[in-house]
Amino acid sequence: MSRITVENVTRRYGDVRAVDGVGLDVAHGDFLVLLGPSGCGKSTLLRMIAGLIPPSEGRVLVDGNDVTETPARDRDLAMVFQSYALYPHLTVERNIGFPLRARKTRKADIRRRVTEVADILDLGALLSRRPRELSGGQRQRVALGRALVRDPGAFLMDEPLSNLDAQLRTATRTEITELHRRLGRTFVYVTHDQVEAMTMATSVAVLNRGRLEQIGTPTEVYDTPASAFVAGFMGSPPMNLLDAEIVTRDGRLHAVAAGVDAPLGLGHLGKPGEPGEQAQRPAILGVRPEHLSLRPVADGDPAPEAGGSGGGATLHGLVRTVENLGSEEIAHCRVGSAEVAVRARRPAGFTVGESVVLTVRPEHTHLFDRESGRRLVWQPDRDASVPAARVPVAT
Repeated sequence: MSRITVENVTRRYGDVRAVDGVGLDVAHGDFLVLLGPSGCGKSTLLRMIAGLIPPSEGRVLVDGNDVTETPARDRDLAMVFQSYALYPHLTVERNIGFPLRARKTRKADIRRRVTEVADILDLGALLSRRPRELSGGQRQRVALGRALVRDPGAFLMDEPLSNLDAQLRTATRTEITELHRRLGRTFVYVTHDQVEAMTMATSVAVLNRGRLEQIGTPTEVYDTPASAFVAGFMGSPPMNLLDAEIVTRDGRLHAVAAGVDAPLGLGHLGKPGEPGEQAQRPAILGVRPEHLSLRPVADGDPAPEAGGSGGGATLHGLVRTVENLGSEEIAHCRVGSAEVAVRARRPAGFTVGESVVLTVRPEHTHLFDRESGRRLVWQPDRDASVPAARVPVAT
């Protein structure tokens, strides 16, 4: 096993910072997924860890040893590329055994090790074939085998499943997860596919424009996003994000916007006697599609500006389209000037063109700072004359 530490690593290409001051600590046996959109710097970061490109600043350590200047071949790290990078003229057996032949390992040891790896990856019947005779999934397993045969301290994988179809990608994802569990080795895995991240990782590092937005377990990153970017990237559909204002109504805080009233379950800001309807600050209100409930507008429903009922957030909208995903449906609604997605089990009874009320419980709402995009947390105001008063602080 290997512990990989990245200390304030930056990679510049001219004036462009492909990776900007990233720090990571990947524990022994961890499965870390570097997640983000195309161009966010995740592959560049992986290649710096592998030693394929040098950092402009910062250090890379393996088991506490500085390997920043160490050649890739001496880092005890095995790289699996997106393109497989198999030798087309060699058989599966010789492709898997190539790293050992390069190290001048004894032939008997090579045969033994290749056989062991082939059994692990279910490649025993394919050892005499050449890459052109294999399916995409089989080629990917051969590439994994070539990395595995070295018995490295850690595996580095750069979008290894992106060339596979959906069904094969699911099956290979399961194989890699089981392989990690069986070996107990450190994996660092690059992908833009959040499903891969959520199902495979023990920890996820979300990157955006070369910077680290958040690192945590898949559950932490999904349930408690540290920024509006993470909230809008994780999930399919992602979190609904609406520009809102935090105001005080009847001594309680609300996030309000066109067609939206979301009680926050918190006491008002400031001192008693101040005007109760003044906007305190702009914010971004976030709600996951699966946390919204939808029903038709009924007689007697209050207008959005009158506030929600039952302690939950209220959104007034119009159903524009409905997607049938088999076991569930996604309704896309217009709320004010924003688009809001609602996920529900099928049949949910959504009707295109229908005016609806969407509700969500306060504990399922998220707030982010409008300017920085960082998550807002609520802390006691030490200078407030009201003990229940709170102030929003960007994390």
